[in-house]
Amino acid sequence: MPQEGKFFELFNAHAEQVVLGSRTLVNLLTVFNQSDEEAAKQCDIIDEAEDQADRIKHETMRQLHKSFITPLDREEIHQLITGLDGILDLIQDAAHTISLYNIRHITVESVRLSELILASAEFVQKAVAMLPSMDNAAEILKLCREIDQLETEADREMRGAMSRLFREEPDVRELIKYKAIYELLETVTDRCEDVANLIEGIVVENS
Repeated sequence: MPQEGKFFELFNAHAEQVVLGSRTLVNLLTVFNQSDEEAAKQCDIIDEAEDQADRIKHETMRQLHKSFITPLDREEIHQLITGLDGILDLIQDAAHTISLYNIRHITVESVRLSELILASAEFVQKAVAMLPSMDNAAEILKLCREIDQLETEADREMRGAMSRLFREEPDVRELIKYKAIYELLETVTDRCEDVANLIEGIVVENS
């Protein structure tokens, strides 16, 4: 593939921020019941990752506009960097929602959903890292299937969480808060699946 512009390096750099944000989200849910100060610190780390990712996205768009030859279709480049950014934006939304809602405690289901997000983000990062060579097509497609399976698992986890929530939570206000958090967390895995589907399309078209 022609290599004008540092698009693959930028994709990798952005994917690293997605993983950092995902890992920090797990940390946030782990420390949330222990210290408000530590929880705020984790939100700050996610904010920094999102800011860095935005700069990477803007640089990608700048290079896209100035490059005559690109290694992928221009629309694919735009969709991929935008898709990656969408994952991290939602992670940031989830983190701040958890912090601002003043909920009583973090549930096991919330932690499990965050772990599925992290696993999905790590597979996305691995797939992105392999994109420069279509010799990796089979392995990339395997990673995309793994991400799809994780999204299905997140769906099941959320359904179970919702069922328990509506059975056991007597406070309507708390119920509304937890419901919003579960839905946000599950939506992050949807975005990871969207990126996996995009990567799969890129591989099929270029291999």
